[in-house]
Amino acid sequence: MVIGTRAHHLAMYVVYQASSQMVSDWPGDYEGQPEFQFIKDVPATWDETRALNGMPAEYVTIARRSGNNWFLGSMCNWTPRELVVPLDFLGRGKYVAEIYADAPDAARQPKHVTIEKKTVTRTRRLKLQLAPGGGCAVRFVPKS
Repeated sequence: MVIGTRAHHLAMYVVYQASSQMVSDWPGDYEGQPEFQFIKDVPATWDETRALNGMPAEYVTIARRSGNNWFLGSMCNWTPRELVVPLDFLGRGKYVAEIYADAPDAARQPKHVTIEKKTVTRTRRLKLQLAPGGGCAVRFVPKS
């Protein structure tokens, strides 16, 4: 058991600045967990960082770029939140957003994550529903 939802912990890989990323369990424990793909994809170094919103000890949303890909991490305290995040940090063109979000029942089942892919542009806004102790992690890949 950990404090916060699984999506919250995925968001930490973007929100926290770390020179190396790691997982704290036996690697075999992640086998068959579809949200582990985000941890495989997220880099440990960044080319650009943007603070999108936040309030100390309440919530935060950070976007970081590595090469042409952007990553977003949003986390909150124990107050559930609905955040609307503008995507104007993205470059021109279309991106595939790979969204790892708190499932609707994450307040009771913190390991439950919804994974969704959608096409977005910099003119869109992303609506995030964060459970208590929740989060959301997103990878944006340019659409070819």
